[in-house]
Amino acid sequence: MSGKRKYLFGLMLLLLVSVICVAFSMTGSDDFDIARREVLLRRIGDELLSQSGDRTSRVLPVKKIAENEYQISFENELTFRPDSLVNTATRLLAKDPLAADYVVNVLNPGKSNVAYGFAISGNKKDDIIACKGRKQPKASYLINIKFKPTGIITAKNGYLLGSLPFLAFVGFVFFISVKPRKAAPGGQNTGILTLGPVLFDAKNRKLMINGKTIDLTGTETRVLLIFALSPNETIERSRLQKEIWEDEGVIVGRSLDMFISKLRKKLEFDPNINIVVIRGKGYKLEISS
Repeated sequence: MSGKRKYLFGLMLLLLVSVICVAFSMTGSDDFDIARREVLLRRIGDELLSQSGDRTSRVLPVKKIAENEYQISFENELTFRPDSLVNTATRLLAKDPLAADYVVNVLNPGKSNVAYGFAISGNKKDDIIACKGRKQPKASYLINIKFKPTGIITAKNGYLLGSLPFLAFVGFVFFISVKPRKAAPGGQNTGILTLGPVLFDAKNRKLMINGKTIDLTGTETRVLLIFALSPNETIERSRLQKEIWEDEGVIVGRSLDMFISKLRKKLEFDPNINIVVIRGKGYKLEISS
């Protein structure tokens, strides 16, 4: 059993380390994809400036204004054509594996309104694009791009969390497989035992008394087997409770007395054998010579 338990511990430790490694690798991959996305957003700003005829002013640092929303701002005013913005954004963001669905809004801070906007969906028929041919006047525009959570990160975390119950299940299965089976009380042979003139067939759960065969239940057999292996010796009540029931996860009170009473009735066909109560201690199987 020691070897099996070590094997179980080693297996569970290996699975735990594997899950931790996967978690860190997922985090690293997500961080890389997010950093790559910000570079693509700067490219969008850079190309818009070039299309506006501005090749000297800067695209300001991309801001992350919400969990899945970014803002592109510029050093100077610019103008843009909506169709060029749509083409540039869709072409560059196609390189982002996390950008399946997103909404682009061009804000005019001076007027506190949306100058232009469009929505791109992974399903092309759900795209929303309008007014592509109308050139927008020069202004200090801000471009907000909001991405719909693709479920990739959520799915990865779900797989990670989902693996924990699986590991628990695997551990439970292995624990059951290596858990020692409860041996018969006393570790003795469970064949036919002689109790004075009475034959006790523990394997087949039978008593043979004066030519009569009496059937026993499983629990009665286990109780009588403990007595049969230690005849004329006091068996403590606590030992009977532990070996018969508590080791199986059930704690009993009067159940023991009930089974003792049933065994007495089945043994009463032979006056030379009897189960007696030892007050304050337990029971004894008395066998007369």
